[in-house]
Amino acid sequence: MIIDIGVNLTHRHFASDREKVIERAIAAGVTVMILTGTSEANSRESQAIAAARPGVLFSTAGVHPHGASQCDAGTIARLRTLAALPGVVAIGECGLDFNRDFSPRPMQEKWFAAQLALAVELGLPVFLHERDAHERFIAILREHRVVDAVVHCFTGGAKELDAYLRLGACIGITGWICDERRGVELRKLTAKIPLDRLMIETDAPFLAPRDVRPKLSRNEPMYLPNVLAAIARERNETIEAVAAATTATARRVFRLP
Repeated sequence: MIIDIGVNLTHRHFASDREKVIERAIAAGVTVMILTGTSEANSRESQAIAAARPGVLFSTAGVHPHGASQCDAGTIARLRTLAALPGVVAIGECGLDFNRDFSPRPMQEKWFAAQLALAVELGLPVFLHERDAHERFIAILREHRVVDAVVHCFTGGAKELDAYLRLGACIGITGWICDERRGVELRKLTAKIPLDRLMIETDAPFLAPRDVRPKLSRNEPMYLPNVLAAIARERNETIEAVAAATTATARRVFRLP
């Protein structure tokens, strides 16, 4: 029984079979899923889907850095209202993305800081995105005393990992670890993450584990056990031990029943 802390279940790739995706995940032992909110509209949709399956689905409420330029004077108030609805367990996905720069960097930083302040106000954890922006990202994080921070889909190096762990953040690992090309460094670092700071996620429909055969065209929460097995193998621990620890960490950080 494991928890997928990051699923983009509102994505168009799930529009035709969302309920079947959920059922397949449950059958695979993924008994709890947290749906990622990446915009106001997406966060509302995620909350509505999660509310229909209490205890199984939960959601986050936030604006991804790609959409920072779409924020306005009422954004934080609307997110505050969303965060009070049943099943919403975190603020985010928020952060910085200096790789694609879909929104100007000053706007990304402004609305990242605003969402961190909201999380502090509400006493909620934050679900974080960072790409090619580590120095500014960690500096802004240090300015806000968030209750719990989860660095979603970590793919950085040892320096970044050490900085996040010193800050007290938790680390989310995806199917990137199953990539025989890009996941080499991540596999080496996995054993350095304390079990009480480690969580697992698919980021479905993205980042399908490359060790599934035949190769997948779309990722699903049902493939989270592949991520779990890869982590257990790299840490030289049993799958059961890593499953129990990551589940306990997710329940603690997101205050899941």
